[in-house]
Amino acid sequence: MNTELITGNQKNLFIKSESKQKLLAFASLIVMFIIFSLASSNFATFSNVVGILVSTAVTGVLATGVTFIIITGGIDLSVGTVMTFGSVMTGVFITFWGLPIYMGILGGLAAGALAGLVSGTLVAKLKIPPFIATLGMMMVAEGLNLVISGTKPIYFIQRPAFRKIAMGTVLGIPLSVYIFLGAAFIASLILDRTVFGRYTYALGSNEEAARLSGINVDRWKMAIYTLGGFFSGLAGVLMASRLNSAQPALGSGYELEAIAAVVIGGTSLSGGQGTILGTIIGAFIMSVLTNGLRILSIPQEWQTVIIGAIVILAVYSDILRRRKG
Repeated sequence: MNTELITGNQKNLFIKSESKQKLLAFASLIVMFIIFSLASSNFATFSNVVGILVSTAVTGVLATGVTFIIITGGIDLSVGTVMTFGSVMTGVFITFWGLPIYMGILGGLAAGALAGLVSGTLVAKLKIPPFIATLGMMMVAEGLNLVISGTKPIYFIQRPAFRKIAMGTVLGIPLSVYIFLGAAFIASLILDRTVFGRYTYALGSNEEAARLSGINVDRWKMAIYTLGGFFSGLAGVLMASRLNSAQPALGSGYELEAIAAVVIGGTSLSGGQGTILGTIIGAFIMSVLTNGLRILSIPQEWQTVIIGAIVILAVYSDILRRRKG
């Protein structure tokens, strides 16, 4: 929370509101887990819970990056296809160019960050609304993925060590889960303990006030979108490792899951409020809900309807909180 630009009373109201939202989201997660466990004996098994954790890892990493952007009052619709761009470029560096795995991973992360930097530049320097700028980037990244890969998957079969990045296990839990939680922990420290985090909240609370306070709004906005792109690249590396291939047509739709996880976790679409912990809870809610509905054999079209309705409720809840605040 930006303690420099808001009053103490406002800060207390925001903190109280955020805490209440996080508790509500966590309680919803527990209730949901209990209901699905009672409804199906297959839900609370170790293998299924591990499956939920693995599916949460990619969405959770994406959502972690999106959290920073939404706190500024922005949006990034390109994170799904930028995630794929990161995985495709990792495949190009490792499989096509024969570079060491660690260099391929760094290349994938850099590709994601570069895409985020372009989006941030469009928003900050050219003053293009975030919705339009990132929609354009989504289409550009989608096209590049198909062109660079030749519309075919890039496999990592010749580099078996790459798959262990996501699917190697420690205590029976895949490494992708540890990477997700580690990335979220670092992101939480950045958001709560650094100037970067304070400026992120400041931009979302009142951009003009932040500018008048001497903050270089354009530069920080570009940095925040770049960080969001970096997390998309990391999600791309995890996805490629999990599938043992870079799928150029994969990624579309993930941006909506990530944004939904952020909103359900209590981050306000109006900016200025949000936490990484809330986003983690939101990501788990999305995974538990999707997994539970699938186990109960709910048709795919009805799964989409139910998840969409929950997202609408989360957004409406945010509107009510803002009115009360």
